[in-house]
Amino acid sequence: MSAQPLQLFDTYERRVRPFESIQPGRVGLYTCGPTVYNYAHIGNLRTYLFEDCLRRVLQANGYDVQHVMNITDVGHLTSDADSGDDKMELGAKRMGMNAWDLATFYTEAFQKDLSSLNILPPSIWCKATDHIPEQIAFVADLEAKGFTYLTADGVYFDSQKLSDYGHLARLDIEGLRQGARVDPGARRFVTDFALWKFSSPEDQRQMEWDSPWGRGFPGWHIECSAMSAKYLGDLFDIHCGGEDHIPIHHTNEIAQTEASRGTRLANFWLHGYFLQLDQAKMSKSTGEFLRLETLVEHRISPLVYRYFCMTAHYRTQMAFSWESLKASQTALNRLYQAAYDWGTPGAPLPEVVAAFEAQVNDDLNFPRALAVVWELVKSKASDGDKKATLLRLDDWLGLDIGQWAPAELVVPEAVQALVAARQQARTDRDFSAADALRGEIEALGFSVEDTREGPKIAALSS
Repeated sequence: MSAQPLQLFDTYERRVRPFESIQPGRVGLYTCGPTVYNYAHIGNLRTYLFEDCLRRVLQANGYDVQHVMNITDVGHLTSDADSGDDKMELGAKRMGMNAWDLATFYTEAFQKDLSSLNILPPSIWCKATDHIPEQIAFVADLEAKGFTYLTADGVYFDSQKLSDYGHLARLDIEGLRQGARVDPGARRFVTDFALWKFSSPEDQRQMEWDSPWGRGFPGWHIECSAMSAKYLGDLFDIHCGGEDHIPIHHTNEIAQTEASRGTRLANFWLHGYFLQLDQAKMSKSTGEFLRLETLVEHRISPLVYRYFCMTAHYRTQMAFSWESLKASQTALNRLYQAAYDWGTPGAPLPEVVAAFEAQVNDDLNFPRALAVVWELVKSKASDGDKKATLLRLDDWLGLDIGQWAPAELVVPEAVQALVAARQQARTDRDFSAADALRGEIEALGFSVEDTREGPKIAALSS
């Protein structure tokens, strides 16, 4: 039994279509990395988890993946209208360090988060500040081809000179032309964007460079076009990012590359959707800024969060709650324990592997793939074959199932006392008190499960 060929949803064409690489057996993959002015929040990390799932699926389909990820350490302003302060400069002031040290600090923190989530590192890390000459050359080429103009604060891209500008986002250009949005300010048109920003004589910047147009720094969008072209070519296979990149960042990447190189930059455009907290986008600008470290402080393993993210399709917005995260923790612990109890691996079951592969090849449908996993757990196949199959599927899942082993459980007397009190509350049918006692038990790092043999105590994942 063979799985269906890989199919992916291309945002550019707004449809699921069969994936074929430009070069046989090789995939060029570019994923937009972080702006390293602060820690990544767990909403950011959901996007990187989806991209890791994509990469694992590509590799399982036999592709050699050249994966490039940028580090934005300059040029990302606080406003999408190319105004406001550089986020790196603001971060440096907040932390009381220079911008270069800030970039190093938060890059290392980000890479640690990826490692904790078992996200495969890219083939190439590329920092914007290491590629200033490439970005200047790209802007100069756009200038030579007549796609730029100068203002008092920088070099801007003239979006009106591209007939299909905004196709990725399906922008209503005519509506914008009629004044549907705010005054463009220094720009000629509201969708024009900065390629190079001039340094203000009044403000001393930490990151600035000489250019043919004046001393300054690159715009946010130009780095990705310049660096992807250097490492992957003028047209490569897949470009990924979050859904917030569609209307501005990725739209502008496509525009400047189309103007310079005559391509749409990538053959496929894939976007992960937001994690929602209280019905709002999770953002560093809100009061709810949850880091991976926050989950660890709540005794939630990073791999639990990885499992949690795979329970929803990457193209659907996902609601975060501590209750749903705890449910994923319970499910993953069951999976770990089952695999451990199955003992020595036998032989993978080809029909189960094929069924799993068919789901992940259907536009990365990991929720349905997890259903295949749980059908395997409940199946009547031999324990050894089930274990071998699950270990094979973990090449896609990335949950380190084969490395898990139960820790020797030492239950403190205080927890034992709470469990006994809870059992008495249940006997007395005081279920409100029993629930409250369960919460106290969990706060101490333990779970309690009611069985016919009595309460079963286990340690929560950490």
